[in-house]
Amino acid sequence: MTDEIIVELAGAPMAKERVRVTRAGHAYTPERTLNYEARLAHAAQLVMNGRPLLEGPLSAVVTITMPIAESKPKKWREAALVGKIRPVKKPDCDNFAKCLDSLNLVVWSDDSQIVDLRVVKFYGAKPSFKAVIAPLVNYEGAFA
Repeated sequence: MTDEIIVELAGAPMAKERVRVTRAGHAYTPERTLNYEARLAHAAQLVMNGRPLLEGPLSAVVTITMPIAESKPKKWREAALVGKIRPVKKPDCDNFAKCLDSLNLVVWSDDSQIVDLRVVKFYGAKPSFKAVIAPLVNYEGAFA
């Protein structure tokens, strides 16, 4: 059994939205974000299947596959599907990475364990949010 964990959520990926503040000064996370993060955590629970939480320093690669608008010309779509055109629009990569918070106490104790993070965005026929998490092997620190 490999130590690598792959959490994938099919469908249009969603980035974490900003915290909102009511007129009374109460801060809250938008319901859309809470629902998406709950779905991501559930997908992770299924993958973990009772495994213990990952320990120590971790690496994470988040691959965001964005949907292609139906209105795009065929030539543009083909170029996007082979990676010649990449999504340089919102949401930002860092806001997708913030969704990893939902994996706290499901995959790891705390996302502060992620010391190596990469987030990439592509277009694809099957939109999804995919996170590949793995322990850093033989990690002795950056300045050892």
